Amino acid sequence: MVPELRKEEILKSIKKRDISYIKDLAAELNISLSTVRRDVAALEQEGSVIVMRGGAVKYKAEDFDEPVVKKKLIHSEEKEIIARKAAALVEDGDCVYVDSGTTTVGMLKYLQGKRITIVSSSTELLDNLPIKNAKCILLGGEVRDDLESVLGALTEKMISDMYFDKAFIGANGYIPDGGIYTYDDREARKKVIVKDHSKAVYVLMDTSKKNKYAFSKVFDLGEAILITEEEDNR
Repeated sequence: MVPELRKEEILKSIKKRDISYIKDLAAELNISLSTVRRDVAALEQEGSVIVMRGGAVKYKAEDFDEPVVKKKLIHSEEKEIIARKAAALVEDGDCVYVDSGTTTVGMLKYLQGKRITIVSSSTELLDNLPIKNAKCILLGGEVRDDLESVLGALTEKMISDMYFDKAFIGANGYIPDGGIYTYDDREARKKVIVKDHSKAVYVLMDTSKKNKYAFSKVFDLGEAILITEEEDNR
């Protein structure tokens, strides 16, 4: 196999999992251990993977998050499909948490007329008011302007005193049969607390985020229901 194509296949395999091992890659791709080690070392030099102890290797994601202003322009059609699907799950009487993020916030306009309570950590909640028949609560905390999000110790304390029927969470990437990921560890902590205080948890992400890592693992994808733009993704 041509070296560049072989490296591409190795990288594709590494992206599928949280952690891969050299010996497993060699067996899966029918390549010698020495060849895999050499190609993985080259991928590490290129900045594509991170090599760890014990022959472990993981995909290296970008270490920054795009500002909301830019993300609003990306995959907008897919986000609208996801927003409508998520809003359809909300019933009268529900107390719901709507996370910060362009996909999650997109569902707010579809909640008009439902007799519900909405709790959100997105400052964009204010731009969507009024939401007919809904009681809306914006969490307090440190404001991160680029993400239009509130986070930190105060936010976490407020969430810890609340319980939700349904939570709709956004993230920066997910690995099938693996985890969901975000760039900010404070965002990760916030999402974990929400999960632990919710009867049902939905993760809203378009499929462009599939097989993508970010700095912090939030929780296992199996602990929530994934909603994408695809017809059947549960």
